[in-house]
Amino acid sequence: MSEPHDSSESHEVHEGPIKTPKQLALAVFASFVVPILVIVLLANYISFGAKPSAGSEGLGEEAVAKRLQRVGSVEIRDASAPRVLRSGEEVYKAVCTACHAGGAAGAPKTGDADAWAPRIKTGYDVLLTSVVKGKGAMAALGGGDYAEVELGRAVVYLTGKAGGSFAEPKVPEAAASAASAAK
Repeated sequence: MSEPHDSSESHEVHEGPIKTPKQLALAVFASFVVPILVIVLLANYISFGAKPSAGSEGLGEEAVAKRLQRVGSVEIRDASAPRVLRSGEEVYKAVCTACHAGGAAGAPKTGDADAWAPRIKTGYDVLLTSVVKGKGAMAALGGGDYAEVELGRAVVYLTGKAGGSFAEPKVPEAAASAASAAK
């Protein structure tokens, strides 16, 4: 059997390096912070390279050139030069199709005779006035830089697709004489 222990023997007391609650708190804190700090330092070491500081690309040649680029431009035209008038189909394809092809913003669709019938009944002059001054979502002058004759041609073209039979507008005398002088 076992021998009884002598109570007179001294027991060794085992103590660790942490003796106070403050030391315990510091050890716990360090056990979380030190590994995170090591990971961050290793990540920086691995991806070490020339890194531009924030906002420093604003002084590069491309960035300066982009900030200095022109916002608009001025076009100088000779007022006496003859202007080539576009056909109604050309004006329609350039501007009118945006809304009238699909019926956007309540615009009557191209070729929809039912939608165009009441408008055609109002007459060519009323339709042309709507185009020149703008109506609803349609901007004045159809949203482009067109002569009234060109817009009139577009009205004739567009209403012709829906069964209208307006006469092609006459070219003003000044434009007709300038066009014949250019030839």
